Amino acid sequence: MFPTGFSSPNPPAAAQEVRPATDGNTSSSSSCKKRKLNNSSNSNSEREELDSISSCASSPSKNTSSSSVISTSSCSSSGVASSNHHLQKKLRFEDSVDFIGLDVKMAEESSSSSSPAASSQQQHQQQLKNKSLLISSVAVGHHANGLTKAASSTVSSFANSKPGSAKKLVIKNFKDKPKLPENYTDETWQKLKEAVEAIQNSTSIKYNLEELYQAVENLCSYKISANLYKQLRQICEDHIKAQIHQFREYPFFGCWQGKTFLLASVVLFLKKIDKCWQDHCRQMIMIRSIFLFLDRTYVLQNSMLPSIWDMGLELFRTHIISDQKVQNKTIDGILLLIERERNGEAIDRSLLRSLLSMLSDLQIYQDSFEHRFLEETNRLYAAEGQRLMQEREVPEYLHHVNKRLEEEADRIITYLDQSTQKPLIATVEKQLLGEHLTAILQKGLNHLLDENRIQDLSLLYQLFSRVRGGVQVLLQHWIEYIKAFGSTIVINPEKDKTMVQELLDFKDKVDHIIDVCFLKNEKFVNAMKEAFETFINKRPNKPAELIAKYVDSKLRAGNKEATDEELEKMLDKIMIIFRFIYGKDVFEAFYKKDLAKRLLVGKSASVDAEKSMLSKLKHECGAAFTSKLEGMFKDMELSKDIMIQFKQYMQNQNVPGNIELTVNILTMGYWPTYVPMEVHLPPEMVKLQEIFKTFYLGKHSGRKLQWQSTLGHCVLKAEFKEGKKELQVSLFQTLVLLMFNEGEEFSLEEIKQATGIEDGELRRTLQSLACGKARVLTKSPKGKDVEDGDKFTCNDDFRHKLFRIKINQIQMKETVEEQASTTERVFQDRQYQIDAAIVRIMKMRKTLSHNLLVSEVYNQLKFPVKPADLKKRIESLIDRDYMERDKENPNQYNYIA
Repeated sequence: MFPTGFSSPNPPAAAQEVRPATDGNTSSSSSCKKRKLNNSSNSNSEREELDSISSCASSPSKNTSSSSVISTSSCSSSGVASSNHHLQKKLRFEDSVDFIGLDVKMAEESSSSSSPAASSQQQHQQQLKNKSLLISSVAVGHHANGLTKAASSTVSSFANSKPGSAKKLVIKNFKDKPKLPENYTDETWQKLKEAVEAIQNSTSIKYNLEELYQAVENLCSYKISANLYKQLRQICEDHIKAQIHQFREYPFFGCWQGKTFLLASVVLFLKKIDKCWQDHCRQMIMIRSIFLFLDRTYVLQNSMLPSIWDMGLELFRTHIISDQKVQNKTIDGILLLIERERNGEAIDRSLLRSLLSMLSDLQIYQDSFEHRFLEETNRLYAAEGQRLMQEREVPEYLHHVNKRLEEEADRIITYLDQSTQKPLIATVEKQLLGEHLTAILQKGLNHLLDENRIQDLSLLYQLFSRVRGGVQVLLQHWIEYIKAFGSTIVINPEKDKTMVQELLDFKDKVDHIIDVCFLKNEKFVNAMKEAFETFINKRPNKPAELIAKYVDSKLRAGNKEATDEELEKMLDKIMIIFRFIYGKDVFEAFYKKDLAKRLLVGKSASVDAEKSMLSKLKHECGAAFTSKLEGMFKDMELSKDIMIQFKQYMQNQNVPGNIELTVNILTMGYWPTYVPMEVHLPPEMVKLQEIFKTFYLGKHSGRKLQWQSTLGHCVLKAEFKEGKKELQVSLFQTLVLLMFNEGEEFSLEEIKQATGIEDGELRRTLQSLACGKARVLTKSPKGKDVEDGDKFTCNDDFRHKLFRIKINQIQMKETVEEQASTTERVFQDRQYQIDAAIVRIMKMRKTLSHNLLVSEVYNQLKFPVKPADLKKRIESLIDRDYMERDKENPNQYNYIA
């Protein structure tokens, strides 16, 4: 054995590899020796301490076989600067041609304080040039393993010299290069071979591992690295070749049971392969630790050579796994285990993880396994998808798909390589989802939405989001569902009574699904809005009318269904539906008519709610839309102020009578049009009307008052046998009841002549008094309807638990004629808007073709217009000389200024 002072050209850099310690005989060669050099001079006495020069060997070059080593760490750490002088030594490590030994020179010039300035500067420059320390390691003679190395070192001390002279330290070289003993290489290799075979056979090693490591290091130092690497590769290759026969002859291929391998035989074979692989890895780690010096020096310097570990992988791949029979058996076995696991059986996952890790380490995972694995996966899930789509309902199928995806994700984490994740998941998604997107939606989407299956819809969206184009297909079916379901609500006249409430419920349901299931996806929100806008306008005008009536029912007094907060939320929802309607002017017409009734009869549930609804409409449609509605509220407020002034006027006039008159002054342009009805009022009422007319016209000259008797109501005081009561009734009911102060019994004709009330209105009035809940009149013969010849008497036996009783007028259901008249008024208003839009466009463009004019008019109008109606308006404007046809081109119009 050689001294451990001999090292490699490239010492191991890895911190994890522990180099064997050297023995006592070699420690002296690497120890650092301190030498003190004294320099005396006549003019100046200088004392310097030489910075710890380590007696280490210099690093050999490629041209020599010298085994000298330089310990750079030792040299750099042992330098100590002199405390008396601040001169710093520069250490420079240089290679020399002869690496057996190097001269060590140190040149130093001492400075003198008495030297002139020019001389001091020259000395300083010379000092920078010469002040270097050329250090060479000196190998000290040793005796080890019978090899005697003679070495002589002579150190010539610094002689006393004159100031400024150079002082020289000379360390002489080896005289002779150390030689290997005879048969050293063969004997050493035999030891190493025995150790490798012991590792491969799992027996004990005869030699110390440190000794073996040192042997490899010694051989590498004498240019035997190439042969050593070759011999090591050969012995590893021979051992691996011997392993292949046990796998080739393994009989499990012949064990069939139907079309399936016996699982036990497969597992035994795979375990044998795994054991062989694990043993190989363990052996190569041990072998590499012994030959680490070879791996770190010779192999590292030769880029074409694989490292010892890579060499082991290459040999195992070449002679074991690349064997076609063994590879096929291994891959078939792995695929069989995975298939069994997919079918629900328990398998040894750690075995699969180890085998697939082996394929990955050998760099054949993708070529030999992954391609076949993905093909098998594709085939399995293609068949499974087709079969389960026929057998299972959509919710059950979706849960199965989700379960399969989770299982495959778990396999990737547990034993498959990460590179398989993307293609594997894509294969499962394609075969279980991508191939059946339309079929899933056609089979089960409507059912899930009808039953509001939130969890299943969430899973559906989650799964469809994983597939390219899945969300888009779902979006199209989503739109179709909303249009179809909404059309059933709007188109069917039988659902008119519940249409608005059903629309609100449907909108809430759809919003909830978008928020929870579709994760507030903007595409689904916009698609929902477009779908609502489409189906709600399939039936022109009717939804707008019904929405207005629905709001009226909620804002009327007596509506105890909701608190103020709930009413506000309901109005917000109504406004969302209102946005989808094209004919907003139809809504305005019916809403205005209902609002007038609520304000005049005092049936409004809350003024705050009314104004809140008004502000919502103003925000949605603009100030022009609500200007008339706001005018109605202003009239009611002004009327209160006028009545305060009128009461003061009555007190000043000292008018006799016990009737208290309240009048609401309505501006005709703001309120709906009412047909005036002439009735015969009592003289007291006529007198009060005249007084008020005189009072009002005295304050506002030039105005005309028109009394609307259909909107009046009174409070009557009545005496019955039970006691006094107050009856809150309409003006028509008042006129009928006052007649019974003059007589006991009256017929229908007599009442009609006395009051002047229109026949139909009179019959509804008598019906409310004689056939309703509060029957203050008695009709003979008895019946629910008032017929010709019926007679009425006062019911003196009338009883009621309340003191003030409100007798509601029986409301005549809105007839088709009244609805048609309201719609006709809306159409008239629309005609004016169409005319204004056409004139506005033509005034700006001067000349325009028919198609472009029609297109721009549609863009400006907020309600739908039939092309025939639009053409009529254009013809009307031509007749009235607002525009004319071009003489050369009849399809073009010119504006007339």
